[in-house]
Amino acid sequence: MQIRNAEDDDIKDVISLWEHCGLTRPWNDPRSDIALARQTPTSRLMIGVDEDRIVATALVGCDGHRGWLYYMAVDPDQQGKGLGRRMLHAAEEFVQSQGAAKLQLMVRTDNTQASGFYQTSGYLAEDAIVFGKRFDGKTWAVRGAE
Repeated sequence: MQIRNAEDDDIKDVISLWEHCGLTRPWNDPRSDIALARQTPTSRLMIGVDEDRIVATALVGCDGHRGWLYYMAVDPDQQGKGLGRRMLHAAEEFVQSQGAAKLQLMVRTDNTQASGFYQTSGYLAEDAIVFGKRFDGKTWAVRGAE
């Protein structure tokens, strides 16, 4: 697998992979997320390409103190081959090159496969709660707010 920055012609296939991996949500437009990352000098959308096919992604950005990892995906048919670890390593190298002291990410509580992957990659669950507030009028399901 070759890791490189995504180009315009890759975006459709990137979004298809994210949808196939269950990463997209109705309240987040992946095209907007990609556009913002690609125009920000401290962010990258990295793709893993194998035989001219996008098999992995990592969208990573740095806020000046820490790095954030989003949309980490590996084609389900390609999982278990070390591709995720290679993408994670590339993301870690990028945020370190931007001066970040750490890389953070969020995992949905029901995604035990991803949690296990990050734990075996040396990541620890932080003692924190994520709060959010939308300003765009969109709504999303909030656990416990039924």
